[in-house]
Amino acid sequence: MRHALIFNVISALTFAAAVFFLFHKGLHFSIEFTGGTVMEVNYPQAANIEGVRKSVEALGYSDSQVQSFGTARDVMIRLPARSGVNTTQQSEKVIAALQADEPGVKLQRVEFVGPQVGDELAHDGLMALGMVVIGIMVYLAIRFEWKFAVAGIIANLHDIVIILGFFAYFQWEFSLTVLAAVLAVLGYSVNESVVVFDRVRETFRDRRYGRMTTPEVLNHAITSTISRTIITHGSTEVMVLSMLIFGGPTLHYFAAALTIGIVFGIYSSVFVAAALAMWLGVQREDLIKPIKPKDETDGAVV
Repeated sequence: MRHALIFNVISALTFAAAVFFLFHKGLHFSIEFTGGTVMEVNYPQAANIEGVRKSVEALGYSDSQVQSFGTARDVMIRLPARSGVNTTQQSEKVIAALQADEPGVKLQRVEFVGPQVGDELAHDGLMALGMVVIGIMVYLAIRFEWKFAVAGIIANLHDIVIILGFFAYFQWEFSLTVLAAVLAVLGYSVNESVVVFDRVRETFRDRRYGRMTTPEVLNHAITSTISRTIITHGSTEVMVLSMLIFGGPTLHYFAAALTIGIVFGIYSSVFVAAALAMWLGVQREDLIKPIKPKDETDGAVV
């Protein structure tokens, strides 16, 4: 806690930069939000996803999404909408390019996803994010104390905004899978905050640490849980980095969001949430119920 101010100034500057890029550049939404053409094609044998992706990109669709659908022979292709080109023209152009590489490929289905559906997905996604935030605040307030709830949710929203700031600055594609990663990070980050807060409560209630000040209690709680933090988050980060490096384009941005979120989740739980709780004035009396004086008339015989 001695360095809390320095770390939180760094966090505030990073947060401000993320907000600036969100408003200045905005998010680069996928066709799930903006609308476009969805195609399903079938190959006579297992499809070469990377080859299909290169063929589609060669047509100028750099923002397309290509992934297996159902079996290894079925492929789903999502194409962004283009002005002056309808769904039929897009699908005919793409299937012609694919049949030039593999004559046996067949077009199974074509449909247009309108912007209205994208607006509905964006609205539902924001609603889901809002409900998660409210649920976490209620949970922390009931389990601990309102000061912990405020500190925890500010720290967790700090992680979410920074993830979105990265996606806005680099103009990475923001899809439904990335939204799922953001929600996962929110739950993952609050779990670490709960572990630290739980140790803070135990320390406050332990008579052996009765002379400790609030900063000393917070330091003790963080230090006593740091091995668990390193092992748990280190193992998770190794797995997520494996997805980022070897998972291919389909998992790339999902893994990138998780990678950034885990790093900042550890940082915020240790340096941001604990410091905010300290500055909000959390103290021993907030977590220890006062002992009611015993009524001398109890048990008296009238």
